[in-house]
Amino acid sequence: MSSGLQLSEYKGVWLFALFDLPVTDIEARRKYTQFRNLLLKHGFQMLQFSVYARYYASEESSETHRKNIKKGLPPDGQVRLLLVTDKQFGKMEVFYGKKSHPIEEPPDQMMLF
Repeated sequence: MSSGLQLSEYKGVWLFALFDLPVTDIEARRKYTQFRNLLLKHGFQMLQFSVYARYYASEESSETHRKNIKKGLPPDGQVRLLLVTDKQFGKMEVFYGKKSHPIEEPPDQMMLF
């Protein structure tokens, strides 16, 4: 048994933000950009256009960020927040064209803000 801290692949979670927001005029594009910047500020990384994700050591550690994202929701469009375990995330298959690509890894260490 290792003496270092090991995080359970069932305890660690990935929080996804999936969204479809209107970009029909200058004001709508501004609100889209504000929401995207909010996600980046909270440590999310873009997986695909309008699909962002962030790793947390536990579901509880994601609570504050989820609350802040909900406060910053744009007035129009659709946003979904999806929480999956690290184990479930690891079963994802990623393809660029027909070529398989490795999934993102959780960060080596937790960043403190």
